[in-house]
Amino acid sequence: MVKYAVLLRGVNLGSNRRIAMQDLRALLAGLGYQEVRTLLQSGNAVFAAPRRKPEALCTEISERMGTEFGMKIGCVIRTADELAAVVDANPFPDKASQGSKLAVTFLAGPVDPARFADADPADFAPDEFRLGEREIYTWLPNGFSNSKIPVNFWDKRADHLATTRNWNTVTKLLAMARD
Repeated sequence: MVKYAVLLRGVNLGSNRRIAMQDLRALLAGLGYQEVRTLLQSGNAVFAAPRRKPEALCTEISERMGTEFGMKIGCVIRTADELAAVVDANPFPDKASQGSKLAVTFLAGPVDPARFADADPADFAPDEFRLGEREIYTWLPNGFSNSKIPVNFWDKRADHLATTRNWNTVTKLLAMARD
């Protein structure tokens, strides 16, 4: 069995696309996944399953959510080892203690640096971002709500579905996946 973390995109933000975490746990267990646990109310879960391609798991989860909840919801999946590699690759290690201002945008596929070549970091200062392999790390010293990086910036530049979590959530998910 492999431990996976699933990150749903855009659930429980405001009054739309509401999903109770007990319903998400039931859905994942109904798919045959084991040791299902959720974190917070923003569509984060950890589960154990036989090794499969993350894309296949996402398709299975998204299709079942469409059937059960009547909503098309995308997801990104990482194994526990992949999540550990994301934490280890943090390009802002001195900021990790301020986890609500440090974020990781998880992509469903690889980052294409060419799509970011025209983004001048000075335009976003004091915010900063660094590209990873399938993640984008962001330091937001004034917090998410005061960021100079537009909310849809990653969506416009990434070739894949993207979903963002703050550092506190990322490290908690890793701890759950290792448990």
